[in-house]
Amino acid sequence: MKVYISIFAVLLFLGLPLIATANIDPQALVEQVADKTIKRLKKDRALIDKEPKYINAVIDELLIPHFDFERMARWVLGKHWRKAKPDQRQAFVGEFKSLLIRTYASSLREYSDQNIKYLPFRGKLDSGDVTVRSEIEQPGGFPIPINYRLYLKTNEWLVYDISIDDISLIANYRSSFSRQIRKSGIDKLIQKLADKNK
Repeated sequence: MKVYISIFAVLLFLGLPLIATANIDPQALVEQVADKTIKRLKKDRALIDKEPKYINAVIDELLIPHFDFERMARWVLGKHWRKAKPDQRQAFVGEFKSLLIRTYASSLREYSDQNIKYLPFRGKLDSGDVTVRSEIEQPGGFPIPINYRLYLKTNEWLVYDISIDDISLIANYRSSFSRQIRKSGIDKLIQKLADKNK
């Protein structure tokens, strides 16, 4: 349940249509996107229930434009990115992106209303790198902190890491993938991700 709530919270940031978002501070952007995403999920609930794969189209529209998957992939692979060949890098970015989308799709199909509390963001806007903070309230339990790390790229704020309960998505995958690469190599990791994504 906690994992589901956390993944859904990640998705709340990702529903704004592609616009020049640098004109709005990141916290206001997160709040606007959360509202738009929730409304879209409620509006399309019947269609999502009838055609589960429809959620992939929703993700393509709402999520993908607001993530920098290549930057995430570089950070996840760390030193292994520098050693990888261009075709390996490209293949890894594609499979890592598919992994995240598949995970989010599963959570979105199970969406139910969650209360969100927004906290002041950390960092300076003129630095081009900030952390937007929120908490997902749970009835009878402690709130789950969700932090989004964003940077400014060509006049648009993009997500490059998410922390859930102070655990970084990038750091979590980096540790797991590094072990697999040391054991079997990057090509085996890419193939393993591709098999799971099928």
